[in-house]
Amino acid sequence: MRTTIKIFIFSILFFFTAYSQGFNVKATGVQTFSFKDDKGRNQTTFTSITELDEVDGTSNDVSGTVSFDVRNVANTLKGEISISTASIKTGIAMRDRDLRAPKWLDADQFPTISFTIKKVTGVTKLADNKLQVNLIGTFFLHGVKNDIPVTATLTYLDESQVTESREPGDLLGVNAKFQIMLSKFGVKNMILGSRVADKIDIGVNIVGTNKF
Repeated sequence: MRTTIKIFIFSILFFFTAYSQGFNVKATGVQTFSFKDDKGRNQTTFTSITELDEVDGTSNDVSGTVSFDVRNVANTLKGEISISTASIKTGIAMRDRDLRAPKWLDADQFPTISFTIKKVTGVTKLADNKLQVNLIGTFFLHGVKNDIPVTATLTYLDESQVTESREPGDLLGVNAKFQIMLSKFGVKNMILGSRVADKIDIGVNIVGTNKF
């Protein structure tokens, strides 16, 4: 009898723990979202701050997919997001050419910058359709891979007349901010010198659809 009660209690705790680590939305099961947006509304940003300059850059050439079980995001979240190296723009054409050059990011040899999810280290439920997730993922830049921590907010929007004005299907919004050190990726300020910092702040603001 006691064994049966323990099993029952464990099952209840497991259910609520798993449920709290996922979304409470209409969809069920595994959902996959694509972030390819031909209209260029998805965006990644980077910021470099030194004593001489603040350099802000953007890319709207975002692609990739993310998938997860709606009720158990913590244990099922996986995917990769990438941008094309040549798509980064800073507002100054000459500086953009320098960034793409072989002595800097070398866009011809390394045309893609990406982040691949390795594991979820924590989930906080902010609302029925919103989670904050702490991740460890592999960042790929300049031909070098390093694991970095990332905190992201995931917002799940059921398909509606409002969401259809953006894309068909359920939508997933991803907002994240994190930092990388260029020197850890073999980028050593060979051209831009002290006008670009080693520490770069990166932001992600993207929306994906499960109908693609």
